Amino acid sequence: MSRDRRRVHHPPPPGRPHARDLSDRPRAVVIGAGIAGLTAATALAERGVTVELCERRHYLGGRVGGWAADLPDGTRVGMSRGFHAFFRQYYNLRALLGRTDPGLDRLTPVLDYPLIDAAGHTDTFRGLPRTPPWNAVAFAARSPTFTTRDLLRLNARAALPLVNVTVPGTYRELDHLNAEDFLARVRFPAAARHLAFDVFTRSFFAPPHQLSAAELAVMFHLYFLGSAEGLLFDVPRVPFPDLWAPVGEYLAGLGARLHTAMPVTAVHPGAHGFTVRTGGQDIHADAVVLALDIPGLRDLIAASPELGTPGWRGRIAALATAPPFLVRRLWLDRPVTASRPAFLATGGLAPLDNISVLDRYDHQAAAWARATGGSVVELHAYAVTTSRAEAAARLLQRLHEVYPETAGARLVGDLAEWRHDCPLFAPGTYQNRPTVAGPVPGMVLAGDGIRIDLPVALMERAATTGWHAANQLLSHWGLAGHPLTTVPLRGRLAPLRRLAARQRPDQTVPVRRA
Repeated sequence: MSRDRRRVHHPPPPGRPHARDLSDRPRAVVIGAGIAGLTAATALAERGVTVELCERRHYLGGRVGGWAADLPDGTRVGMSRGFHAFFRQYYNLRALLGRTDPGLDRLTPVLDYPLIDAAGHTDTFRGLPRTPPWNAVAFAARSPTFTTRDLLRLNARAALPLVNVTVPGTYRELDHLNAEDFLARVRFPAAARHLAFDVFTRSFFAPPHQLSAAELAVMFHLYFLGSAEGLLFDVPRVPFPDLWAPVGEYLAGLGARLHTAMPVTAVHPGAHGFTVRTGGQDIHADAVVLALDIPGLRDLIAASPELGTPGWRGRIAALATAPPFLVRRLWLDRPVTASRPAFLATGGLAPLDNISVLDRYDHQAAAWARATGGSVVELHAYAVTTSRAEAAARLLQRLHEVYPETAGARLVGDLAEWRHDCPLFAPGTYQNRPTVAGPVPGMVLAGDGIRIDLPVALMERAATTGWHAANQLLSHWGLAGHPLTTVPLRGRLAPLRRLAARQRPDQTVPVRRA
């Protein structure tokens, strides 16, 4: 349930309620069945548009999808790309999930997620006030990594952009900086950076020196200083396939056709719409939604030479991905200590970024743990700079250091995912990111790497661009769109906003490029 009374409702574009009121029912092909594609397909199908949804994988959900795998003993288990936090301020993602789960009963709350560093300092978000700025004040006051001396050393003037976030204004002000240099300018103590900021920056799968300072500021506004929903979040209590399968069934009930294991090889615009090439058939449509990850988008545009202008195609080709990440999921023959949290974030313990105990919340993992007396533990390493093998070995060593009771455990199962397909939000790249509106009439884009001038990020950016992409097509056909909801569009504290507005941004800090 939303708690922030200052959240912003963006009304839908007006229009006719259903395509049956039109002389010809439009046809749209949505390419990609991740969050963005499922959202766009839902938004279009609900208005009566004939939708074909094409997904190259054999499952729905994209990078938040899941599949079945086998342990060495033959046990069938679920596998995915790892833990995802469904924050309470992910209004537009929750709107999608609510289509088939009005009470969001497939999610369960994580009551706390401690943050620890190599020195043994622990921060926690449990019991913090929800409303800014009291959440930040309480966090700093009880944090072992902030001292009075540290607080007095902070460069308050340099920190003002954090309390005066606007989009795209913050990008104009800070996108030339990287997050590491920005935090150095603010003079955050090193330990506090590990616990308060590095955890956030690495959730974008990039180290701080490769992440735009503007992206950091918008993220801090979304999760902390701009929202009163709090920093605690929900996680799926069901395996990821069970989260997205109902959405697929809902789409089928609306008349949409879902094609999994069907990659799209090219899109050709014509005088009367588009021809979408797949391995087995051509699909003709009035519109297309490109809801792909960055590598998939680059490849499809390269294979579709008639799409877009040379400049736009060049910007797509130049889109970068973040460094690789590793997820290692372990089925242990003994439980971890009962007091271990469902989710633990770490700083200064490279390459380990977090530990999840899946049997604390995932009912499938919990059933396996009850039946065997073991536990299911997942380790994440973001922005890996070593080989996969080295990172995997070091992750296990870190687990034994942080949770010593696992050192003697036998590995009943050990599955890993090594991926390199998340968008990189590097300094100076905001202006060149593709927007939802494409350069060809009837073609729109959606995804977490697509620019939209609203304070959203990660899965919520994917969902928001999905709704917005569909709204653009619906508006073109004279059909009603769908509402959007976001956190406040600017900093919540008027005195600090006025103070920040009077300050000219300091452009003297050098930009360190990756």
